[in-house]
Amino acid sequence: MSERGSGSTGGGAWRNGGSANFQPHAFDPLLQPELFRGVLTRRVFAFLIDLVVLSIPVILAVMFIAVFGVVTLGLGWALFWLVSPASVIWALIYYGASLGGPHSATLGMRVMDLELRTWYGAPSYFVLGAMHAVLFWISVSFLTPLILLVGLFNGRRRLLHDIILGTVVINSSVRTQMAQPARTF
Repeated sequence: MSERGSGSTGGGAWRNGGSANFQPHAFDPLLQPELFRGVLTRRVFAFLIDLVVLSIPVILAVMFIAVFGVVTLGLGWALFWLVSPASVIWALIYYGASLGGPHSATLGMRVMDLELRTWYGAPSYFVLGAMHAVLFWISVSFLTPLILLVGLFNGRRRLLHDIILGTVVINSSVRTQMAQPARTF
């Protein structure tokens, strides 16, 4: 069997028709260290800003249900069971829409001059943004927050969920002007 047919070409590029179509990483920490300088610290602050943005509508909804329950003599409090599922849906929509938007960043990431890119440089899209949030919460929940230390031991400052999804977070304020690849949907 030929090398191409067996799927044993170098770098796992056999799906793309061989190594001629293999795409290297778009962001190299050795050639462009400024893209990754301070990324982990900025990600922490961006996360805290995003928590505030996510919690404001949830707090307003809880306050509304509480007042509605008083007005309806307790019947409205039955709506409290909707708060948890609605919070999860709100978070998925927020992360999917903001990371999949034109800036490839949540509001917190935009404030901290960060953006999410695929490993080959393309901007993020809705499903990738939503999965990024889901994998973050799963990894932190099951593997303890100590799993975030993974970012200290690689040059691109990627966390476990970044590695699994093939994404990288870069400083958008120092990003060099290079041709951006087209969106991939």
